[in-house]
Amino acid sequence: MSVGLPHLMFLSAVLLALGLYTMVTRRNAVAILMGVELVLNAGLLNLVAFSRFGRGIDGQVFGVFGVVLAAAEAVVALAIVLQVFRAMRSVDASRADRMKE
Repeated sequence: MSVGLPHLMFLSAVLLALGLYTMVTRRNAVAILMGVELVLNAGLLNLVAFSRFGRGIDGQVFGVFGVVLAAAEAVVALAIVLQVFRAMRSVDASRADRMKE
C-alpha cells in the first residue's frame, strides 16, 4: 500500500483541526503558538503533497520557504512571549491585555 494524495490531505486536515482547537482552547501563549505552527504545517503539507502528485517543483519551493518562515515566526513569537513573561510574570494570554496601561 502506498501513501497517496487522499492520505496526505486527511493528515493535513487533522493537523489543521488540531491546530485550530489548540489556538481556541488554550490560554497559555506558548500553547497558542504551537497551534499556529500546526496550522502552518498543515498548509505546507498541502503544498508539498500537491507538488509531489502534480509533478511540479513549485510546492516544494514554497514548502522550504514556509519552513524558513515558520522558524523566523517562532523566534519572534518566543521573544515576545519572553518579554510578556518578564513584564507580567505569566504567559497567560488573557492577562496580556493589562500591558496597555
